[in-house]
Amino acid sequence: MAKTSGLGDALFISGTDLSGDTTAIGNVGGGPAPLTTTGIDKYGFERIGGVRDGRLEAASWFNPTLSHPVLSALPTTDVHEMYCRGTALGSPAAMIVAKQTNYDGTRGDDGSFTFSTSSLANGYGVEWGNLLTAGKRVDTVGGNGTGVDFGLGSPPLFNGAGLFGAQFYLQVFALTGTSVTVKIQESSDNGVGDTWADVTGGTFTAATGVSVQRLETARGQTVERYLRAVTTGTFTSATFAVAAVRNDVATVF
Repeated sequence: MAKTSGLGDALFISGTDLSGDTTAIGNVGGGPAPLTTTGIDKYGFERIGGVRDGRLEAASWFNPTLSHPVLSALPTTDVHEMYCRGTALGSPAAMIVAKQTNYDGTRGDDGSFTFSTSSLANGYGVEWGNLLTAGKRVDTVGGNGTGVDFGLGSPPLFNGAGLFGAQFYLQVFALTGTSVTVKIQESSDNGVGDTWADVTGGTFTAATGVSVQRLETARGQTVERYLRAVTTGTFTSATFAVAAVRNDVATVF
């Protein structure tokens, strides 16, 4: 696959699309903290993995009607953030459940007025997955999304199945109607011979307005190669984004 730029990206925070007000992503990082366990008989460091962490930093332009009311709130509760490296179906996406720790403004001598924010993971670290929607998806009736190929799966068989469960993220931006229920379905061959079926533990709670959710399946659950997002409910318009993280190696939170 060819190298790509960071053009055409998106940033969703707690059910609000802040892509147009975001000028840069400073850091999307995380992983287990290294614990040094070097014995006195060793000539090199020994390390094991510690607790999982993550962070997402962004810079935004001042917008009193969009980014400012969202970011200046500095909630003490968790925020859900989704950075999309492109907005095509299947594009990589980084998700984080985090505490927003700051909202620092800088007024430059050229007249620019920008803000920097940093969000630190709370409980799960940063998780890289893939979009099951092409950026934001708008459904006017319940429907089936297009399947996304998650690759060869877990070793040693590499038969297309992941053997260690999955996590799913949902952001609902707007809803006209009573509610929308989003669920994840799986198939081993994109529905050609293996009929699409609901992923166990992959159905979000019905959303009645702007909202965010995170789901995780059982850790040892087999998840098939292809995944798609399906909607049902009573609505005339639902705008939402979904991303999935399939675990091809053992993952513990």
